[in-house]
Amino acid sequence: MAKSDHICVGAIMGAFGVRGEVRVKSFCSEPSDIASYGPLSTEDGATTYKISLTRPVKTGYAVKLSGVQTKEQADALKGTRLYAPRTALPNLPDDEFYHTDLIGLTVMDTGGETIGKIAAVLNHGAGDLLEVRGKGFIKGVLIPFTAEIVPTIDLTSGRAIVDPPDGLLDDPKATPPD
Repeated sequence: MAKSDHICVGAIMGAFGVRGEVRVKSFCSEPSDIASYGPLSTEDGATTYKISLTRPVKTGYAVKLSGVQTKEQADALKGTRLYAPRTALPNLPDDEFYHTDLIGLTVMDTGGETIGKIAAVLNHGAGDLLEVRGKGFIKGVLIPFTAEIVPTIDLTSGRAIVDPPDGLLDDPKATPPD
């Protein structure tokens, strides 16, 4: 399955109860929408599940997956990411993006200097962060994904323009430039 054809919409966090239900964390902006995108597949596309939300639970939903009947089967799925076809998902406004479309974009500063590439989009509760990896950084640098700091995303040219606050890109562990 091509990465651009399917979008990760959730992940199985483990079994819920003893009747084969699983606990699913939804990555959708409206979490309950995960059930409205039709059958969901695994990352490799080898397995497809029809899903039914049974009830909200802490950090997600209790879900009944087609073909999963026992707690042991549900336990074996822990960590499985669930994907929906891009065609089943809503079109986004111009200022919103699917995370998968951002990963791999070249990140440049407002002066045109390349900083690195987006390696991941993270959210720990206070908003999205772009993890950017590039020369001079031992580890990736986290850049808040706000309109102020990331004024331009150009998917067509494959780049993101950032205007980071002073000091954000200073990595104390970075190797000095040659």
